[in-house]
Amino acid sequence: MVDVTPLRRLSLHEEVATRLRHMVFERQLAPGDWIDELALAQQWQISRTPLREALKVLAAEGLVELVPRQGCRVTQMSEDDADELFPVMALLEGRCAFEAVRKATPAGIARLRQLHEALERHAAAHDIDGYYRANHDFHSTVQALADNRWLDRATNELRTFLRLLRGRQLNWPGRIEDSINEHRVLMAAFEQRDAARAERLMHDHLMAQLSALKALRAHEEEAKHHA
Repeated sequence: MVDVTPLRRLSLHEEVATRLRHMVFERQLAPGDWIDELALAQQWQISRTPLREALKVLAAEGLVELVPRQGCRVTQMSEDDADELFPVMALLEGRCAFEAVRKATPAGIARLRQLHEALERHAAAHDIDGYYRANHDFHSTVQALADNRWLDRATNELRTFLRLLRGRQLNWPGRIEDSINEHRVLMAAFEQRDAARAERLMHDHLMAQLSALKALRAHEEEAKHHA
């Protein structure tokens, strides 16, 4: 007999997981932060049970790590993690661009143009936070236009870890200017329906982000030694 009991839209622990995920991506919970379960449970007026269930979900996604007898903290991406992640994302996002060019309707390309114009405005204002958000929307839309469920599955999982960095490389001097220039030629490849060029440009765009991140980290390390 099939259970015909109406299903709730979201269980409590799923709602809590959604809220925690947002806090991690927005750096309200920063990498390395310990999560104060008691404070959150009191703040949200819930028991610690759904909170702990939600943290297990995020741990399975790799966003937090459960430390025995210590608690739970937000995952921190190491330099090695970034060095290994970006080249893989470059391949995946390059393929997203290739398939998006081949499959996108004129309306889809127009949507990308709108998102690109938002990037232009944020770049002109040197609004790092706004640029990061618009850039995430642009890349996510390219992925959606590719319309490949297997590519979606792989890209979504790894994009989660990329979001832990929250565009830190944009703080490197000149990176926003370089990034918007990369987006301009990428947008042109989309509008010219040049799939191979879009794939190559997207790949190189991701690798340029890694180069900027490494330069920023090297600068920060040097500053520490001279402090």
